[in-house]
Amino acid sequence: MRITVVQTNSISDKAKNIAQAIGLMARAVETDRPDVLVLPEVWNWRGGTTAVKLANADRIPGGEAYEAIQAFARANKVWVHGGSMIELIPGGSQVYNTTCVFDRTGREVARYRKIHMFDITAPDGTPYNESATVKAGEDVVLYDLEGFKVGCTICYDMRFAELYLTLAKRGADIIMVPSSFTLQTGKDHWEVILRARAIETQTYIVAPGQYGPFVDGGGATRLSYGHSLIADPWGHVIAKVSDGTGYATANIERAQITRVRELIPVASHRRL
Repeated sequence: MRITVVQTNSISDKAKNIAQAIGLMARAVETDRPDVLVLPEVWNWRGGTTAVKLANADRIPGGEAYEAIQAFARANKVWVHGGSMIELIPGGSQVYNTTCVFDRTGREVARYRKIHMFDITAPDGTPYNESATVKAGEDVVLYDLEGFKVGCTICYDMRFAELYLTLAKRGADIIMVPSSFTLQTGKDHWEVILRARAIETQTYIVAPGQYGPFVDGGGATRLSYGHSLIADPWGHVIAKVSDGTGYATANIERAQITRVRELIPVASHRRL
């Protein structure tokens, strides 16, 4: 199984974001021939005021971004784990932060809404208050991917080990972590946390991230860390994207999952 992480620089221009994502995926299909492509968090829309965000949120199903990646999956006969999209809640004042997954025929096989909201103050005093505009999801979601079981998470979820252990206990072999990680926290925490999640769950961690600047609703420029990566169940980073937009691909090996779990059988040793 070949998986590609796609790194975008999404902004408050829906048409440009869709074109960027489709273009990068098309290049990846041509050069790397993956079975699965994984987009980052909120690839369809970042920044802008709350009113503009609501106006550009995607209908799921049926929205422009939704249909674009669904059609891409069908046309190229690949799986698309659609990172996350800003999802319209009809009649609501908030949106969902939602992953949609499509198989090789374009059929939607899974939908996950981000559970943990990024409500923090960064080291430089910049506030992030995701819950002001985003409604939290509640469901733990896994899906079958041609013999592998995949767990769904989004960005800030990675700081909550209990979610990852729940996914592992439910049989996850791969855990997806589409993200839009801040530059300030990313430089210190991004790779450390992702490798730790891989080691403790003995799964592949697949983490595409947003890269670079975007303008928030107050007109301030914010920076995302990028460094999209794939880590194996031993915690090794086996693929990484450099600065800028781009993609990277790695092979997912059943034998490596089995080897790691036999070497250190934590699942059978767990006591709490």
